[in-house]
Amino acid sequence: MSLDAVGLEVMGHAFASIAEEMGLVLIHSAVSPNIRERRDCSAALFDAAGEMIAQAAHIPVHLGALHESVAAVRALAPAPGDVFILNDPYAGGSHLPDITLVGAVEVEGAVGGYGVVRAHHSDVGGMQAGSMPAGAREIFAEGVVVPPLRLTPEVERFLLANVRTPEARRADLAAQRAAVERGADGLRALAARHGWAALCDAARDLQAYAERRAREALARFEATGLTATDWLEGDGVDDRDLAIRVRVDIRDGMFHADFTGTAPAAHGNVNCPLAVARSAVLFVVRTLLPEDVPTNGGVTRVVRVTAPEGCLVHARFPSAVAAGNVETSQRIADTVFRALATGSLPVPAQGQGTMNNVTFGGLGVRDSGLETGWTYYETIGGGQGASSGAHGPSGVHVGMSNTRNTPVEVLEMEYPLRLKAYGLRRGSGGVGQWSGGDGVIREFEALAPMDASVLAERRRHAPCGVGGGGAGAPGRTLVNGAPLPSKVSTRLAAGDVVRIETPGGGGWGQPEPGGER
Repeated sequence: MSLDAVGLEVMGHAFASIAEEMGLVLIHSAVSPNIRERRDCSAALFDAAGEMIAQAAHIPVHLGALHESVAAVRALAPAPGDVFILNDPYAGGSHLPDITLVGAVEVEGAVGGYGVVRAHHSDVGGMQAGSMPAGAREIFAEGVVVPPLRLTPEVERFLLANVRTPEARRADLAAQRAAVERGADGLRALAARHGWAALCDAARDLQAYAERRAREALARFEATGLTATDWLEGDGVDDRDLAIRVRVDIRDGMFHADFTGTAPAAHGNVNCPLAVARSAVLFVVRTLLPEDVPTNGGVTRVVRVTAPEGCLVHARFPSAVAAGNVETSQRIADTVFRALATGSLPVPAQGQGTMNNVTFGGLGVRDSGLETGWTYYETIGGGQGASSGAHGPSGVHVGMSNTRNTPVEVLEMEYPLRLKAYGLRRGSGGVGQWSGGDGVIREFEALAPMDASVLAERRRHAPCGVGGGGAGAPGRTLVNGAPLPSKVSTRLAAGDVVRIETPGGGGWGQPEPGGER
């Protein structure tokens, strides 16, 4: 290793600042509220060998799976300066609305690394506006599938011909391309300052340092045979519970999660590729590491994830996967945390365990009298689980999500929707020595006819507490006061009201007799 402690800190922040700047360019250039306001996007920097050097503090379910995107592009022998686009979950993607751009950074006439940005687009075609249909039985119903392709004007025209909101998609793609270019400029500027050979050495040193620190941290948690089972509440086609089972072994500084015994791939869209399962396990491992350990390719070297091919968390083409990325990833993280809790590892109680995905879409009328499509997508926060020494935060995005809410003013100005209620769901957190965070109530009124889709979890299986702590309250989805299943697509008339009550987090430890939450 050529860098000392100071050098590691300086170069780690230098690389991370490039990734953060890429994210800021994307956020401030995008036109859709989902990216501009909610920040449902991620950015990272990879070396020429396809190993992550640094990431921005964005979305865990995005970031943990970007390695597969870069690998898929590298297999196509990119030339310096090429930009590739993809969303195929079976070729480096996560689910179809997450469109990824991978730019091959030219340094001294060769590919010196890769700038990668992933953003959730609020429509990529498919059977329903918003491309998150609850009843999809195969991936083709969820939208247009884009394998890794060089991003050319022809490819972009093909993609935009298959979506309901082509102008918004065109603008957001331009923002992504600008972010990739900013990453390339940043890497070249860093090379000009330090020299390209020194920069490559620094990247390798940072990855080796992260691996060593991760192994040292995991060595303190030696444990084998930690098992747990948790459940998905149907798949949008059938309402029966689907098991996710895991065995965790932490040995010799390695973290192995094996999902043998997990349910077979579902008829509906709660399936996920193994890359998404790996990103969920990586998120759990990251919570066990000291805060100052950089998150890069070195950390991924200490994580091993196995699952039978064709099961729920290692799905095969053409299984539908829209909810797998957003909901099954949450349940995977919950299940792994639950297994660790059986071994008395220092993990929090379960949080809300769902992203409460809400999608609306329909047709509007322009001044010219022409009808035009519109789509809106958001996720809704809830309660985080309590931990030893701290109450769980309320009204936050939990686990594999790290987005913000859409401001009421933006929502009502840009879409035919009105927010009738938005606030904390008081008393929904689990009781305990340390109480779980409260969920959220968010109520939408449709101002025009439209389609709506909700993909959610924890409507009948509540988030568990730890160490005698109480469970958080399960969530509810209601339309005009009538409860609906956790995964549902429906048609709304003007005046209909969709009410989402999100789950609270679990409590930690036995509550004191006579004590209050």
